[in-house]
This record gives sequence, C-alpha cells and structure tokens, in this order.
Amino acid sequence: MTLRLSSPAFGDGAPIPRRHSCDGQDLSPPLAWSGAPSGCKSFVLLCDDPDAPGGIWRHWAVFDIPATASGLAEGVAGAEHVGPYRQGLNDFRRFGYGGPCPPAGHGPHRYRFRLVALDVDRLDLPAKPRYDAIADAARRHALAETVLTGTYSR
Repeated sequence: MTLRLSSPAFGDGAPIPRRHSCDGQDLSPPLAWSGAPSGCKSFVLLCDDPDAPGGIWRHWAVFDIPATASGLAEGVAGAEHVGPYRQGLNDFRRFGYGGPCPPAGHGPHRYRFRLVALDVDRLDLPAKPRYDAIADAARRHALAETVLTGTYSR
C-alpha cells in the first residue's frame, strides 16, 4: 500500500481556496490520508512555501498524530497542544496553521503539505518546538512520505 494524502478542499496542483489563506478565514484545510506503512506508530504533517522571496517559508507543523488517525478536520486550533497531538511554531511565530499569504503580484506560490509516517509514537521534542526541529526529528524516524501540493497567488 502507498501512503496517500488528499484534501476535499483542493486537488494536487490545484489552487487552495481563499478561506484557507490570509485573505480569507485562514483556516487549515481538511486533510485525509490512507496507506500507512507497516510499523507506522505516528504521523507528522508539514506545510511550507518553497517559492517565498526569502527562501522556504514554514506554514504549519503538526506532530505526534496517532497512527490510528486518518486525517485532520478543517480549522485546527492554533495551540501547541490540540487533542492528542502537538503543533510547532511556524514562520509567523505562532502555533498552528498560517495560510498562504504570498506577496501581491509575486505570481502563484506552491504550498507543499507533506505527511510523514514515523516508526515512533512520539517525537522527543521540548516545549515550543520550531518547524525545523520537528522536520529534522521526523526525518530520522521516517518510514514513508507523501506530498499534496496546492497553489495560491494574490
């Protein structure tokens, strides 16, 4: 089985709806996944913009998602602890999701939602971890990864 990530809000390579951007309600999009590999004990979800003018902009990092989960609902709260999982600090310097917000006239940006299946139940991270620390820890425990890419422009 292959790990797959999708959203009922947008298809792979398609525009992300305004409601999920800084121009709308800035709600995290609903996400669903399937095909977890054998030995998966948890997931990490990362979202970034590789087209940001100053380099990669980190929009969202969710970790310690139980292996029994099959998605995230729309509008995940912006807090470090949300239900059974945790969120890291994004480049907006806050917990949770920060939607697409590219500079006006900069053209379409890609937003990569990466789901990583891990071989551990929890990542050993301190309070208030930053996106990069979460991504580095996930890389060391990755069993499989999949990417869903949306676009947005202003």
